[in-house]
Amino acid sequence: MTMDLKDYIRDVPNFPAPGIVFRDITPLLADPDAFNYAISKLAERYRGQRIDAVVAVESRGFLVGAPLARELGTPLVPVRKPGKLPAATISTQYTLEYGSDTMEMHVDGISPGQHALVVDDLLATGGTLAAVGRLIELAGGLVVEMAVIIELTALEGRWSLETHDVFSLVQY
Repeated sequence: MTMDLKDYIRDVPNFPAPGIVFRDITPLLADPDAFNYAISKLAERYRGQRIDAVVAVESRGFLVGAPLARELGTPLVPVRKPGKLPAATISTQYTLEYGSDTMEMHVDGISPGQHALVVDDLLATGGTLAAVGRLIELAGGLVVEMAVIIELTALEGRWSLETHDVFSLVQY
């Protein structure tokens, strides 16, 4: 069965600011068949590859990463904003359009030599995913690929991810 996932992604104009069109995945999450299809397509791509952990980015990335990790039989490693993880963390800063932000991962989230699949709902400018890649590398891990449901190609975020491969289910 083939499904057009764009049918399950809602455009929300002027959110979170005027002139922005937010690509909302909640209709996809609300439809069990569409959500299962998206997770199955990702699992098909990575099944049989060496994936030691799925690294999911706060917060919508958790919604994709958790079922994918379960499907692949791998641990789920959450990456969050500062102060949200309870144990010792490593962190990295990244730049945004207006300022900077920080992402954190538990120090024992990825071990040296582990192969990590990074998962998020959307790739825009790539800053967040690049920061997550740096965290994995700081821990001594290797990024297998960065997988997203939606890629906003006009923002060219894939190019800010340097040497990391990117896979997206839907492109706008």
